[in-house]
Amino acid sequence: MLPARFPAARVSLTTRSLLPVAPPVRFASDRSTGEASSEELQTARKWLAHLHADTIPKSIAELSFSRSSGPGGQNVNKVNSKATLKVPLDALLHHVPSALHHEIRASRYVAERSGAIIIQADDSRKQNDNAHSCYKRLYEAIVDAGQAAIPGETSVEQAKRVKDLQKSDNERRIKTKKQHSSKKSSRRGRGDD
Repeated sequence: MLPARFPAARVSLTTRSLLPVAPPVRFASDRSTGEASSEELQTARKWLAHLHADTIPKSIAELSFSRSSGPGGQNVNKVNSKATLKVPLDALLHHVPSALHHEIRASRYVAERSGAIIIQADDSRKQNDNAHSCYKRLYEAIVDAGQAAIPGETSVEQAKRVKDLQKSDNERRIKTKKQHSSKKSSRRGRGDD
């Protein structure tokens, strides 16, 4: 009787399995930086410091243009101004330090089926501006992957400051314990007269 009154209640197990499954949640503690050696991390830091949007090799990417839905009024119906940048992961990872590979593969721009990074831009009416915007977004994705994969270095001044704070905190704690101890010991010495 119940399925006749409520047809939505007849969901079978096979239709439930066809529903999309949410991707697993990634936490900062899930990072794989423990796998990278200190030399690899140092190499990746130096490489990221010298990276610019213009230094990304254009030969590894395929740039195409199509009709846009972006700004431009009637012009978007006549001109192919939307830029699509397709970079095969294998070609890109060949130029990137190995410490960043895991985070780049986890980028939101990666298309799993094609095994490539696909970035689109239709912010401008000009093809050239949209192409530059695609390369800029690729650069930003690589920098974001680097910031997520490589822990920051602590400067000498910062390390000294933290050490001083720990020392003063320890001294304060010991002083408080001694005061508390002396208060307790003074209570013991009184006795009942």
